[in-house]
Amino acid sequence: MREEDRRETLYLHQNVLTKNEQAAKANQALFHNLLAINLMSSPGAGKTTLIQQLLKYTPLRAAAIVGDLQTDFDAQKMHQAGIRVVQMATGNRCHLEAASVATAAKQLDLETLDLLIIENVSNLICPAMYHLGEDLRIVLMSVTEGEDKPLKYSTLFKFADAVIISKRDLAKAVDFDRERALAYLAQVVPQTPIFEISAISGEGIKAFHAYLVRVLKGKQSVRSLSA
Repeated sequence: MREEDRRETLYLHQNVLTKNEQAAKANQALFHNLLAINLMSSPGAGKTTLIQQLLKYTPLRAAAIVGDLQTDFDAQKMHQAGIRVVQMATGNRCHLEAASVATAAKQLDLETLDLLIIENVSNLICPAMYHLGEDLRIVLMSVTEGEDKPLKYSTLFKFADAVIISKRDLAKAVDFDRERALAYLAQVVPQTPIFEISAISGEGIKAFHAYLVRVLKGKQSVRSLSA
């Protein structure tokens, strides 16, 4: 690649990120009255099932935005479960962007919500650089993926406010080394809360929900003090 081409690519990338950051700041105002979560994982890690089980459990008024490359299968599952959901098809984009999230969010009555979960495109690389105006970035890794995801995709994990180890009910069957996984997470994100969850059995849902409620109350307290 010529030096001129490299510079052009760099400038274009910087321009895209700058525009996204501006849209993300606008989203922060849009999400002023609720807790917005950007949920990220690799394909098949269990994001949709987790959202379904969490929203069955919580008394919080909640909705979801679901990002997928092509299909709307996940959104259909949530809709059939009675969850308010907006589908986003990204085509060939491997991540969600703040401007498109704002368009989707405006299809919901945000003033009636306490919690908005944004299910990002299943990818552990692209979403790392794109903020959506969320309050929390949560990365989910399943026991079926092995223990080394935090080392292989450390950039995304370092951006996380919390990490979920999902599908705990399958840990024994897939010979998941819990201590090694926790050691890798401690190496990459030593201060980040970790929740071990099985959406099928309900293990860990209560603790994760309590964490979300604490963060929401903290946001509400800060907002009332600044009002």
